[in-house]
Amino acid sequence: MFATLRRTVLAALLAGGLPFFVQAASNSTPGHFAEQQLRHIATYFPGRMSGSPAELLTADYLQQQFSQLGYQSNTRQFKTSYSWLEKKGESRTHKVTATSVIAARAGEVPQEILIVTHLDTWTPLSRHEADNNLGGLRLQGVDDNASGLGVMLELAQALSKTPLHYGVRFVALSAGEAGLHGMDDYLARMSAQEKKNTLLVIDLNSLIVGDHLYFNSGINTPAAVRKQTSTRAVQLAHRYGISAASHAMTARDYPGVNPFDKAGMPLMDVTAANWTLGNKDGQQQRARSSHFPEGNVRHQTERDNLNYLDHWLPGRITQRTRDSVKILLPLLTELANPTT
Repeated sequence: MFATLRRTVLAALLAGGLPFFVQAASNSTPGHFAEQQLRHIATYFPGRMSGSPAELLTADYLQQQFSQLGYQSNTRQFKTSYSWLEKKGESRTHKVTATSVIAARAGEVPQEILIVTHLDTWTPLSRHEADNNLGGLRLQGVDDNASGLGVMLELAQALSKTPLHYGVRFVALSAGEAGLHGMDDYLARMSAQEKKNTLLVIDLNSLIVGDHLYFNSGINTPAAVRKQTSTRAVQLAHRYGISAASHAMTARDYPGVNPFDKAGMPLMDVTAANWTLGNKDGQQQRARSSHFPEGNVRHQTERDNLNYLDHWLPGRITQRTRDSVKILLPLLTELANPTT
């Protein structure tokens, strides 16, 4: 029934004139392809809530893109749930079937680098959130997290024909907005050997609105790995004149302890925020203002969309997709093909 629903919705949208993005030829401008993908996903797949038709279509689209780039790619479904709170305090559990996308390219040796991001948008968890326009069917989720998906796809495009010593695996996880259950599901399916062979996890999330790009190291990431990853990323950023910083994550940082980090895998968390503001935990992305009263746009349907961000942060989407790729691509190339 699940597969039938996907085919039915896909056919209906195609009949209604929904264009599927065609892989563009490699563009010499870093971030150009990432921005194209970001805008396409935000425009044609709003409301990518876990278990929704829009999420199914997004997963199909991403799987198609990876396959066209020559990756071994597939979708993976899993069961998850969330609690819905009514105004009177009544709580109900909603069970959904979420869909993640996995694409991989093997290297010369079994070890690999894992690049993850979440593909879902915020699902309202209460009548209060729904009434206040948090999440739902109209949320484009440009910053959170079409930005991560766009950058991931450009990195995949650039590495699709590069010789690799260590393999790369791209994973667009669902249920990122549901307690990081997508990460939990992925980890639960990994064998002990697969975990051992994972040299590094790079998590891409909300790359546009924050004041600075942060390349944060996980709580359990060894100092030597931090030097090769987070510290190196900041060095590359400064070489290109890009504002960037690194923060050693703690248990109090937003959005909580990363499951990959908890499992003992080296982690680099990539996001745009401002750790000097608010509770200094990364939740606040920028100074509060009349246009950004919360200091962020997460889950806000009326703000986390292309029209709003292009108007109040003109040029920011182009700048951040470019900067993210300019830093991450050479870093990934170095890590996947070490010289020593």
